[in-house]
Amino acid sequence: MVIRRYEGRDKEAIIDLWREVFAYETPHNDPKISLEKKVAVDDGLLYVAEEGGTVIGTAMAGYDGHRGWIYSLAVRADRRGEGAGRTLVEVVIEELRSRGCVKVNLQITGANGGVVGFYEKLGFSVEDRISMGLKLLADTRRSTADSVP
Repeated sequence: MVIRRYEGRDKEAIIDLWREVFAYETPHNDPKISLEKKVAVDDGLLYVAEEGGTVIGTAMAGYDGHRGWIYSLAVRADRRGEGAGRTLVEVVIEELRSRGCVKVNLQITGANGGVVGFYEKLGFSVEDRISMGLKLLADTRRSTADSVP
């Protein structure tokens, strides 16, 4: 297994993986839009786990100069438990640390609570927080997702 940064050739495989793993029904989480917007930021914080030329996992992260975030971690269902997720998280944490990051956060949807133990084994802990959001992208038809390199 190789962990590397996103390349344009990964586009379709990542979109397919995210559709399979996340199955979001909300327009603002459309995999094409999410990938397009992340690639546009060009911060080098989108990683791919690849084996034999096949994308088996991804990790999308961010850094604001103080805190880092792991936004999306996805591993193909048939490849879970083999270390791809753990390795992706470790690579992201090391990259954030090298940038001077002092804390890494992540959020888990209520429907995906079963992954809490996975993150706890990696050193994360549940914190007493209230998560709030405001959707700014209501019309996904404005996207130019097909132009993702």
